[in-house]
Amino acid sequence: MLPAQPFVLSAPTRYSDLWFSPQGRISATAAMSLANPFGGALGQLIDPFLATSPSDIPNMILYIAIISSVAAIPSFFIPALPPTPVSPSSTLSRPPILQQIILLIRSLTFWLIFIPFATYVGSFNSLSSLLTQILTPYGYSELQSGIAGALLILVGLVAAAITSPIVDRSKRYLLLIKSLVPIIAICYLAFIWAPPSKGVAAPYVICSILGAASFSLVPIALEWLVEVTWPVGPEVGSVICWAGGQALGGIFIVVSDALQGGEDAKPAFNMQRALVFQAVIAMAVVPAAMALGWVGDGVRNKRLEMERVAIREA
Repeated sequence: MLPAQPFVLSAPTRYSDLWFSPQGRISATAAMSLANPFGGALGQLIDPFLATSPSDIPNMILYIAIISSVAAIPSFFIPALPPTPVSPSSTLSRPPILQQIILLIRSLTFWLIFIPFATYVGSFNSLSSLLTQILTPYGYSELQSGIAGALLILVGLVAAAITSPIVDRSKRYLLLIKSLVPIIAICYLAFIWAPPSKGVAAPYVICSILGAASFSLVPIALEWLVEVTWPVGPEVGSVICWAGGQALGGIFIVVSDALQGGEDAKPAFNMQRALVFQAVIAMAVVPAAMALGWVGDGVRNKRLEMERVAIREA
């Protein structure tokens, strides 16, 4: 799975740039980007039915391998390019890859997007991975923890399906980013007090809001990153952001595990210190997103502007 992730995560912005017009790119990026966590959620729901005992695990892995192999077959028949270019940007050549990376490194706007994006991807991965460990010390059942995790993902998918077409039409990238980032940070802050409440309302509501804001932010941030870093290729900035998020996710999980309370904690083995750590990190990166448009190298939609000029001149 690990070697496949870079290809899965970097492909959406590149394919939406090649195959979709400006009116549908965010929706296309959302569908492709969020298919990954949606598949993960399905796996978490289905796997327990396929493996009811440890002896069933080899068969479960075999079934997953068969399904994955069959799903990969259509990729051999996907053309490299559409028969007719859908937009001017898909026909232009890009600078060499090393030059594109240098352009990104020198772009302050890129870093102002990368920092919150990678942090929130890492935080989301950490929270979703440790949700059962976070809730069970306070008496929540595994079923209740599973429902909270399902709400985190399913509500997020629904919210992204609603917001993506709206932004596709309005192109109000920056407004949505600056609205969603504080919501995400506040959710991580509020979640500190959710497990000790010992009721399902707080975890369910916060997970729902957090999922909706996080999943809505992903395609908007990725597509806007392509706009403001043009002529850098869509896949370059995307894969760097995703790689940063996955790396931070692993780090946050290790740190959270180290911060878990011991047997003498009240309650035993609680993860309150890990939630505080997560909230502090989430709040700390908010200024980076809020600074967009005020500092950096501009917030022009460079790709969109180029396409409009090209269309007028055609």
